[in-house]
Amino acid sequence: MADAGSPPPRGRPWVMRTYSGHSTPRASNQLYRTNLARGQTGLSIAFDLPTQTGYDPDAPEAAGEVGKVGVPVAHLGHMADMLLGIPLAEMNTSMTINATAAWLLGLYVAHAENEGVDPRVLTGTTQNDIVKEYLSRGTYIFPPGPSLRLTVDTIAYTVRHVPRWNPINVCSYHLQEAGATPVQEVAYALATAIGVLDAVRQSGKVGEGELPEVVGRISFFVNSGVRFVEETAKMRAFTALWDRICVERYGVTDERLRRFRYGVQVNSLGLTESQPENNVPRIVLETLGVTLSKSARARAIQLPAWNEALGLPRPWDQQWSLRIQQILAFESDLLEYDDIFEGSKVMEQKTAELEETAQAELDEVLALGGAFEAIDELKLRLVASQAERVRRIESGEQMVVGVNCFTETAPSPLTADGSAGSILKVDPAVESEMTADVVAWRERRDNAAVGRALARLREVAEADGPEANIMVPTIELAHAGGTTGEWAGVLREVFGEYRAPTGVAGGVGHRGNELAAVVARTKALTERTGSPPRLLVAKPGLDGHSNGAEQIAVAARDAGFEVVYQGIRLTPAQIVAAARDEDVDVVGLSVLSGSHLELVPEVLDRLRAEGVDALVVVGGIVPPDDAEVLRGKGVAAVYTPKDFRFERIMDDLVTLVERHRALAGT
Repeated sequence: MADAGSPPPRGRPWVMRTYSGHSTPRASNQLYRTNLARGQTGLSIAFDLPTQTGYDPDAPEAAGEVGKVGVPVAHLGHMADMLLGIPLAEMNTSMTINATAAWLLGLYVAHAENEGVDPRVLTGTTQNDIVKEYLSRGTYIFPPGPSLRLTVDTIAYTVRHVPRWNPINVCSYHLQEAGATPVQEVAYALATAIGVLDAVRQSGKVGEGELPEVVGRISFFVNSGVRFVEETAKMRAFTALWDRICVERYGVTDERLRRFRYGVQVNSLGLTESQPENNVPRIVLETLGVTLSKSARARAIQLPAWNEALGLPRPWDQQWSLRIQQILAFESDLLEYDDIFEGSKVMEQKTAELEETAQAELDEVLALGGAFEAIDELKLRLVASQAERVRRIESGEQMVVGVNCFTETAPSPLTADGSAGSILKVDPAVESEMTADVVAWRERRDNAAVGRALARLREVAEADGPEANIMVPTIELAHAGGTTGEWAGVLREVFGEYRAPTGVAGGVGHRGNELAAVVARTKALTERTGSPPRLLVAKPGLDGHSNGAEQIAVAARDAGFEVVYQGIRLTPAQIVAAARDEDVDVVGLSVLSGSHLELVPEVLDRLRAEGVDALVVVGGIVPPDDAEVLRGKGVAAVYTPKDFRFERIMDDLVTLVERHRALAGT
């Protein structure tokens, strides 16, 4: 019998992950095995942008993007290389993949079958939430209807054949990154889950008796900000509302199947380039928001690294984030107690407040037809929320230590060698290596078998009856040796492609007083030269993170610019054509994927070849040495996350246009 001084028995810790992948499947495999050896208990795979948007490494659209923000996986051989030596039957694998989720899951299942592992024992998650891609992250391909069909097929297949797998991870994480308030984050995620479950029920692809099991496999992926008391209340509200939906809308009586199962990555939006060492306590506080309350504790957690606002984290940086989790779980007494907030008046009041307001917001979305039908409206609301958040930081109402307050600092030893020594750089040779690899793969395989599998995929995609499930020909194609680009290419032909709304009109008008001086300058410039300054905001390449670009477009309109913004994933040729046709003064390129040294020079060269006399400025995660390279090639200005005061950026742009027009004699 334990004595009175013995600590209570410890609860089971959450699954600990780091979100990682880069360069090549073999390099990523080495990283995964290293992280697992250091105590990580699950995998969280980051795929590169071509893989996420359905392109092979040798596709023209993939130029400059291969292996930059994740691992390229084009075929079954890549999946085998990436998972070499990792016991699939024991591993809990999370794959951040959305538009191509069915394909990557198909490769994962095919690889398991090749390894002699029964798919019925596989555990893990595909993120597979396309609504948040339309609203915030941008790695969508197909329109809402076909995208929903792919999700339904994945759910129906896994419930019967991969029953321990979470086929969808409804993801509110990126909604918060796009500016969502806690109320919006809860409401929009729940609306998405309802839209998916209603579609599954209506599809005829699962029986009515299977629906509770379907509900029980729905998982969520949420964000946790630095206001950890509010974040704790948010998760308790999320849990209560989901339980109510499961009972009232879907008739689930088994408490186990109603459990709100969620994983977390804490807030990358709040990480700062200025004084980046401050990101470590931020990450710790954000982790508390999803661990302190036992009744609403995360099932899996992955933490960003302290230097993600600077560039790609190194293995040591990821180890540090893993150690944060391990110290909390194994050194602290957190897991020794029941829910420490039970009976707390403050927590009960805040949770009840969030439940009520989130339910009201959810009811509004459902009245609009649901999440899939209300994408335009939700995007407008998110851009407006983000504009308000940015305005509060600019004005100092929302304090960010080291950014808009307490900015005096000693030099940081973590970045003493400059950013080049503080982040991981992907070898430029990776792209040519992976291009050669996929070409050789196509030459070695049985192309007749691939052709038959692609024909079968097309046939099933066009059928869309209760018996037509995309996952079946997808796994067949994976075994035959098909590639990511071939799978997505067939479905692009059948389903078409989609351009999501930009939502920038929703944030216009938020900066009246803050931009008054800049507005006066743009009016004077307009009167003096006969036309207002014109800005093209453009996102080249496959990077879909458009929050910064949208907010620049919003601020520029408030400042008196005429703004052209056509959304994400534009080719350099399309950007140059828009600059020429719209006769803009400035081309603002937003690049967050690390491909700035490849894409920006191409835009510059094409502008010169077309005789377009426009200035080029660049915004994004650009290390100082890369910024100097870009300036040397003719870029007029480079802005990074430390440049958070939009009125200063707008003032700079007006000055650039004034000088440029003066030199041109206009």
